[in-house]
Amino acid sequence: MNGTIIALAACAATVAGVIALAGQAAQDAPKKETSVVNLDMQSPQRPDKVVRTDEEWKARLTPEQYKILRNKGTEPPFCGVNLEKKGPGTYLCVGCDLELFRAGNKFDSGTGWPSFCEPVDKDAVWYKTDRTHFMTRTEILCSRCDGHLGHVFDDGPPPSGLRYCINGTVLKFVPEK
Repeated sequence: MNGTIIALAACAATVAGVIALAGQAAQDAPKKETSVVNLDMQSPQRPDKVVRTDEEWKARLTPEQYKILRNKGTEPPFCGVNLEKKGPGTYLCVGCDLELFRAGNKFDSGTGWPSFCEPVDKDAVWYKTDRTHFMTRTEILCSRCDGHLGHVFDDGPPPSGLRYCINGTVLKFVPEK
C-alpha cells in the first residue's frame, strides 16, 4: 500500500513538472504576432456604440451566443452555424447587427470554423493580444459592442494573407437580395 502511494505521488510530481515546463516553454517561445495593424488598441469610440448590462445581453442572446460573445468562449470545430452557409450576402454580429464580413471573402480553411480573408471595413473589428491557453494569438472583437468574435492568423490566402477564424454562432447571415 505504501509503495502504491509513493508511486502515485511520484507520478503526480512528474506530471506537475511537465505541465510547469510546458507553461514556461510557451512563455519563453518567440511571440509571433500577425501582421494586423492597431494591435492592442482600446475599444473604439463610436457614436453608435452598443452598451448593455449582463442581464440585457442574456435576454438578447442564446446561452451559447452569450458564452462566446460576452465571455470569450468558442464553439466546437465543425459544429457551429454558418460554417457551410453559401451564397452572396453579409455576416452581421448577433449582438449589435454591425456588418462584419462579406460572403465573398469567406473561404474553407479546413479548421472547422467560418474563415474570412478580411472584414467588411477596417473599422468593423478591433484587435487585442490573447495570451490564454499557453499561446499568443490575436483576438478579434466587434467594434460596436466589443463582442468576442474569434481570432486572426497570418496563414490565410492572398492578397491579405490573413485568416479571420470566427465563431459562426455569433454571426447572423443576411442573404443578398
